[in-house]
Amino acid sequence: QVQLVESAGGSVQPGGSPRLPCAASGNTLVISNMAWYRQAPGPECELVAGSTAGGSPSYPDSVKGRFTTSGDSAKNTVYLQMNSLKPEDTAVYYCNLRFWGSSEVYWGQGTQVTVSS
Repeated sequence: QVQLVESAGGSVQPGGSPRLPCAASGNTLVISNMAWYRQAPGPECELVAGSTAGGSPSYPDSVKGRFTTSGDSAKNTVYLQMNSLKPEDTAVYYCNLRFWGSSEVYWGQGTQVTVSS
């Protein structure tokens, strides 16, 4: 069974640059689609990064130029690099992966990132 594990986020000062990992375990399939979402207090969940195999990642204006994604296929791990963080980036961040040969969508457990001085 596939599990996605996100490491603990934590508190970051404004302007900080943490990197969030999301490690997949339990299978040997190759990642085909990757996305990162965030949930701030309130009803809406925002997509902050998304990419498909062979395609360029896309980002909303709220994070464009500050957030980037990457992956390490050997470790079956993807990353969200966040730079120049602002207090409004405070949220729970979730990774979302799909794998070649599977129709399932998998979610990480979420990690809290708090931007505060």
